[in-house]
Amino acid sequence: MSPAKENWHALDVDVEPEAREAVEYALTEAGASGTETAIDGTRVTGYFAAVPDRERVREELFEALRIYELPSSSVRDMNLREVEQRDWLEEWKKNWQPVQVGRFIIAPPWSMLDNTHDRVVIRIEPGMAFGTGTHETTRLCLAAIEKYYEGGSFLDVGTGTGILAIAAAMLAPGAHVEACDTDADAIEIARENAAANGVDRIDFRVGSTAAVSSADFVCANLTADVILTALPGLVALTCGRLVLSGILETQIEAVMDRLSELAVREVEISQDGEWIAIVV
Repeated sequence: MSPAKENWHALDVDVEPEAREAVEYALTEAGASGTETAIDGTRVTGYFAAVPDRERVREELFEALRIYELPSSSVRDMNLREVEQRDWLEEWKKNWQPVQVGRFIIAPPWSMLDNTHDRVVIRIEPGMAFGTGTHETTRLCLAAIEKYYEGGSFLDVGTGTGILAIAAAMLAPGAHVEACDTDADAIEIARENAAANGVDRIDFRVGSTAAVSSADFVCANLTADVILTALPGLVALTCGRLVLSGILETQIEAVMDRLSELAVREVEISQDGEWIAIVV
């Protein structure tokens, strides 16, 4: 007899279409190995290897809706069901397409793509919505790095999967690259991703920017509320360019007002969907 296949647990979340992205992010943060969204955007399914903790899922959903400035009514219902393994993860992998941002190509580990003179392939395990290259905030940061970063010290604040630090290290071999995150698990994942890309010289650190005195290029891909709090310190330690991302278009005025208070006048604004990046 062949061994029985393990079942996976699918959590179906009925949502308003504008909340799709926030719910995908929340489910991933709650431990989903992958997500799937209905064509009309009204249902997001998270796949879990074990029964998900409902309370944790609710907490992540509330936090994601807060970040995206959406009402709690954007999530209408949640239902858990078991699904046969049916190699759904392999199917998901086959359908996962690399993301290109300028010279950067964000690809999964199983991709056969290689670096060439005109492209830089960064391999990141899909799963975390923020930091795999599929999210607008990450794409905006990668575009800014390609456009402006020419070497020198680089700091990635809130590194997540480490993708921005890895991009900088691959773009400018020999540069001094640091990355920090208050989440110890994120730092461990970032180190693994760096190793998978053959990058071993990034200084990953659990914590904030307190240990950094200055950097030529700083990327802060966070959320608007965190950026507003951290902005004086970020501006003070930046010697060249500061990239602020994770800002919704409805939040840009608050960030610009705070920059003005800090006597920052010259900025460049770019947009991808409803997300904004500000290059100082």
